[in-house]
Amino acid sequence: MNKKRTPSAERLGPLKLVDVLRQLPEREIKSLIQRLGFRVDAAKRIDVPSQVARALLQLPEVRDPAQLPPPTRELLYRIAEAQGALEVEALPPAVEPLVARGIVYARSTASGIELLLPIAFLLQLRLWEGEDPRGVRALLCQVNPDVASSVASHYLGRTATPPLALSLESAWCVLSSASRLRAEFDELAPLERKLLRSVEEVGGEVDTEELLDLEREPMRLRGATGATPSRRGVGFALERRGFLVPVHPNRHVIPTEVAAVVGEQRRAEREAQRREIQSFVFAEDHAPRRARFAEDPVPLALAMALSVRDPSVDIRPGVGTPRSLVAKFASRFGRESEAVAFMAALSRAIGLWDATAVSAASPPGSHSVEEVHRALFETWRRGGAWDEARPDGEVLRATGEAREASVVGVVREMVLEALCVLGDGQWVPWEAVAAYVRLDGRTPGVARLIERWASRAAVEAIKPVDVAQRVALESLHFLGIVDLGDADENSVEGGPSLRVTPRGRAYLLGADHGKPPDASRFVDNQLLRIGSAARVGHVLGLAPFIEISAVSDGLDVTVTPQSMSLALSAGVEPDAIRARLEALAPLPDPISRQLIQASTVIGRAELVNTQGFLWVEDPEIRELLRTRRQSADLFVDPSPPAGLLVAPGVDLDRLARRCRSLGVELIVDGEVYRARSMAPSGRGSGAWRMDSSSSQSSAKSPGSVRRSRRSSASIPARRVD
Repeated sequence: MNKKRTPSAERLGPLKLVDVLRQLPEREIKSLIQRLGFRVDAAKRIDVPSQVARALLQLPEVRDPAQLPPPTRELLYRIAEAQGALEVEALPPAVEPLVARGIVYARSTASGIELLLPIAFLLQLRLWEGEDPRGVRALLCQVNPDVASSVASHYLGRTATPPLALSLESAWCVLSSASRLRAEFDELAPLERKLLRSVEEVGGEVDTEELLDLEREPMRLRGATGATPSRRGVGFALERRGFLVPVHPNRHVIPTEVAAVVGEQRRAEREAQRREIQSFVFAEDHAPRRARFAEDPVPLALAMALSVRDPSVDIRPGVGTPRSLVAKFASRFGRESEAVAFMAALSRAIGLWDATAVSAASPPGSHSVEEVHRALFETWRRGGAWDEARPDGEVLRATGEAREASVVGVVREMVLEALCVLGDGQWVPWEAVAAYVRLDGRTPGVARLIERWASRAAVEAIKPVDVAQRVALESLHFLGIVDLGDADENSVEGGPSLRVTPRGRAYLLGADHGKPPDASRFVDNQLLRIGSAARVGHVLGLAPFIEISAVSDGLDVTVTPQSMSLALSAGVEPDAIRARLEALAPLPDPISRQLIQASTVIGRAELVNTQGFLWVEDPEIRELLRTRRQSADLFVDPSPPAGLLVAPGVDLDRLARRCRSLGVELIVDGEVYRARSMAPSGRGSGAWRMDSSSSQSSAKSPGSVRRSRRSSASIPARRVD
């Protein structure tokens, strides 16, 4: 989108669809109309951009992103997670289908390129893995049309007209802005504010009967799904503002953004009750005798992302990570199976396992290694990929309606609040954190909501304190946020102890970690240590020709002659190997010389397609067959006196790759034949060996060979006088 940028034109967040279309030059509008085949009526009262906006919202790709290619769909989700405005350094290839359909627009900024997803498209996307299921966007995209119309009408100041996605844009601008949302909350009537706080105190979710009891509504209207709230009550006043969203069949949920504003006063009032716990923690030294220090999860996440690029690993989208794969990763990398499963779920949610992650033009490939840690933490905090209230926390392992999210997000915030107050660089007994959770006014309501959710999801209900224990002692430890101290037998309070790491304190306070990033470097002639300043896309691009060495304090990979030979035989060009390695660190002399040697062409071989090969040892019989009129047109002339015999069942790609690994290029039809690029099946990225005969089907090529000696030749090999 070309537009002259002025200081007043700078903005944060997405734009309305009609506003975006009005900023386009006229030639681009006409090109979009012609490309998508829209009909524009000049006699209508609305202008051309408004007509185009209504036509764009009818595209099937907007309503169902599953119709888009997987790389494009993942990029669309990354833009939506950035609230509709994603900064990139260069246009990623996956954005082309979105731009061609008028879904995403690009404009230049001072720091790069900004990809814009208009609000109307943002509100039509379905819920995806890794998104907060209680966020404003997730709730508005699934509400009843009548509810959406009332919300849109309130913020428009007039009756909303179809399409509702355009009418809801004004509501989104208010509900997604903390300052405007706080001002809207201050304008509420006292009864509305009291009801909203009452619902937030019991976990932010109530059913219709409880809502009517809280607002003291004596009238009960009964329907097929139970009680129906009055359209004149306090609950409806909150519903039309988007502060209390009804969810089918009879639940009412406060969005996460609204709950953060509503609970500000309650959190301030709770401080007096928690001073006693805080004084107990700070009065004594609770340091344990033995401790398990948190490890950086990024090396493990990158190591798994490298390993899943082996063709033998089958990961299907929308399905949970196979347990066999989790067990193999746990055995290979020396980690607990729970930690591997937890990190696999978060890695898939941020797109590390997707094929487009090797591109450094868009997230997650454009992230630095240091930024991956915060991305994993924020994805866990949103709660769309992992749920501690489930026996198996991975959400993708459940199917269908069983993937409904629990209220574990409320428990997570309780634990994080406790750690912010109590874990100021010192060891905290778990019992102090548990008491902090028990004293929270939301705990009884959360327990009730977990029981109802468990009955709907057909899982066993657990107490909020037990959920908090899994959050603190498992999830946060796996994320590298807290260190764990073993329980001391002589301790009065008993149980383990926790200590927030420096990185964890920075994340909880919303600040930068402060540690300067380090560059990648070769420790020796083969070992490459990945630095925190490296791009994720550059690291994942090493998968075809490296072996994973260590994933403890950092990620170490080795570049051996064997791994590079396998990559060359798999079709990876030496220039590509050099470019990917040099994007991370300067090459040592042995690797540079090996790549130079691999790039040298020592000869060429030309392939001539034949039906077979007739082996005749006698030169006179050979000459007879070649020159006589009856058989001269059956053979290639001239035929070489000697050559290479190609085995039956070997296809052209395999032959070309094996010859190229020895420095010999294969010429087919007068041109150098390039084999199809594929990941090595042997040792690349530390994957398990897979037999090449089973990994690719051998097709009978035109150059298949039939060998017949004198005893089995179809033409007798005897001297002709």
